[in-house]
Amino acid sequence: MPYAAITYRVKPGHEDEIAEIFAGFQRVSTPALVDDEGKAAGRLLGTAVFIKDEVMIRVIHYEGDLIHVASNMARHKGVHALEAKLAPYLAETRDTSTPEGFGQYFRNATMRCISQLSADSLLTEARTP
Repeated sequence: MPYAAITYRVKPGHEDEIAEIFAGFQRVSTPALVDDEGKAAGRLLGTAVFIKDEVMIRVIHYEGDLIHVASNMARHKGVHALEAKLAPYLAETRDTSTPEGFGQYFRNATMRCISQLSADSLLTEARTP
């Protein structure tokens, strides 16, 4: 079950305002991810947001393909409302109003994963001869 980290460059000194925005965020009603045809494509297992000075990172824990996470987020009205509230605090402007624009930002802001360890991976290694 992979993780993804999405970066945001924010204006420093606004950590509390940004925290307030995320405190009011409403999750989607289902963790199910679907593809463009509406077929099951994975699950969103959890998210976390971290901020320090001018860097904010959204960590996403999911099953399936990251592209389906992005496309499902791009269709979520709550994500668009959050993006609009967050816009004044961003150091770099971006257009996430369309699924294409959201997808482009998502791809460009995804950090390169260099390690993922979990209890599941330890169990798999222990069972491998």
